[in-house]
Amino acid sequence: MKGSEEGLLKYYRYYLRVERKMSPNTVASYCSDVAAFVAVLEEEASSKAVDFRKVDSAAVVSYLSERAGKVSKRSQARQLSALRSFFDWLILEGERSENPCDMVDSPKLGRYLPEVLSVEEVTKIIEGVDTGGWQGVRDRAILEILYGCGLRVSEVCDLKISNVYTTENFVRVIGKGNKERLVPMGAAAVDAFQEWISERPEAAAPAYDDFAFINRFGKPLSRVSVFNMVKKAAQDAGVDKEISPHTFRHSFATHLIENGADLRVVQEMLGHESILTTEIYTHIDSATWQKAVLEHHPRG
Repeated sequence: MKGSEEGLLKYYRYYLRVERKMSPNTVASYCSDVAAFVAVLEEEASSKAVDFRKVDSAAVVSYLSERAGKVSKRSQARQLSALRSFFDWLILEGERSENPCDMVDSPKLGRYLPEVLSVEEVTKIIEGVDTGGWQGVRDRAILEILYGCGLRVSEVCDLKISNVYTTENFVRVIGKGNKERLVPMGAAAVDAFQEWISERPEAAAPAYDDFAFINRFGKPLSRVSVFNMVKKAAQDAGVDKEISPHTFRHSFATHLIENGADLRVVQEMLGHESILTTEIYTHIDSATWQKAVLEHHPRG
């Protein structure tokens, strides 16, 4: 990639991170998608510098079509979203007057129904954790909070002790876009967290003192560590499903709605900007009873 293009992507990254306030993961994904697009354009131009003012919709369609059989429709949609965002930024910068992605249709996505655990499976996984050592006590507390509060894995990793109010039974969460929300904590989550804090080892540095969950080196846990822990806990409990930390968040929302919780309340607790995002959990509930009807109907 040419130096000028590297500089362009650097400023685009800054725009996403500072002005759009996107999460680090989204910024990384968008920049990676744009960089891949630029690399293909350079190859086609025999490594010459790419003039982004002249890139047209045909180039975008050609790029996405070539990848259509290699990645999922969801990935294709994200790639198009990244390119659309990049060209919108160029318009803001006065480098273009139109967005070539406006003429490109996004692939049609089916309704995505995430994997959901039953209440019995959640209980089996949490109670199956060996709490004989401090790491097991920590892992159980994490699982209780993932399910009991519906937190994202990044929110658990960034959770501060000072933001957990066990006496008042709620946790203060700083979510996507640096938005704050208050989430109630059930008795099981409160008890597990208090037990963990009583056994939590000393942090490796003062900067980590307020992080709720730390690893054996005294540093904050990473998303990968939590992901691996959840996978192992499910396997140890004999739960044969493809799950991740986000599965507990999905299960939290689904079980609340199944038990009559108001959709707006669930939206607030999950930190969803749009009610449409939360509505997916009503479809999960519908899928459950639809399956039951078809299985028992004489002409199902």
